[in-house]
Amino acid sequence: MSQTNAATVQHKPTTRQRWTATDLGLIAVFAALVAASAIVPGIPVGALGVPITLVTLTVMLSGLVLGAGRGFAAVGLYVLLGLAGLPIFSGGRSGLGILATPSAGYIIAFPLAAAATGYLAAIVIRRTVKSRALWLFAATMVSSIVVIHALGVVGMMVNAKLDFAKAFLADLPFVPGDILKNVLAVIIATAIHKAFPDVLVRRVK
Repeated sequence: MSQTNAATVQHKPTTRQRWTATDLGLIAVFAALVAASAIVPGIPVGALGVPITLVTLTVMLSGLVLGAGRGFAAVGLYVLLGLAGLPIFSGGRSGLGILATPSAGYIIAFPLAAAATGYLAAIVIRRTVKSRALWLFAATMVSSIVVIHALGVVGMMVNAKLDFAKAFLADLPFVPGDILKNVLAVIIATAIHKAFPDVLVRRVK
C-alpha cells in the first residue's frame, strides 16, 4: 500500500520552482519573439486605429510554453523595453506616451494574460492527457476575454473617452482574430510540449 502511494508521488509532475540559466534564456528568447511579432504590420480597426497584430499570438504562446512566472517575465520584459523607448510596439511605437492611447489597456494586459494563460496551462498539463489541446485552447480564450479584452475596453474608456457600450463594440472586431491566433498558439505549444515534455512541468524521475 505504502509502496504504491510512494510510486504515485514519485511520478507526479510538479511545477517548476526555480529559474535556471536556461529559463532566463527562454525568457529572453520569448521576449524577442513577442517583439518580432510586433514588427509585422498591423491592421488598424475602427476610428480609434487600434491595430489587429500578431502580438496576442506570441503573448499566448509565451504563457502556454513557459508557464505563469516565466511567461509574465518574458512579456513583461517586452513591455518594459517598449515603454523605455525601444520601438518594438506595433507600428514602431515606443515610450510612456503609449499609455495615453486607446491601445494602452491591451499593452498593460499582455504580461497579465501570459501569466494567466501559463497558470491555467500548467493545470491542464498536470491533470489532463485526453483533449489536452482543447483545454489549452479554453485557457487561452479565458485569458483573452477576462484579461486582454476587459483591460482593452477599460483602456478605450479611459483614453478615448468612450462609454462602456461603445468601447465594447470597438473591441468586438478583435475577437475573431484572437480565436484564430489562439488556435495557432495551441497547435505550436502542443508540438513544443511533445518535443520538450519538461519545458513547463518538471517530471519527477
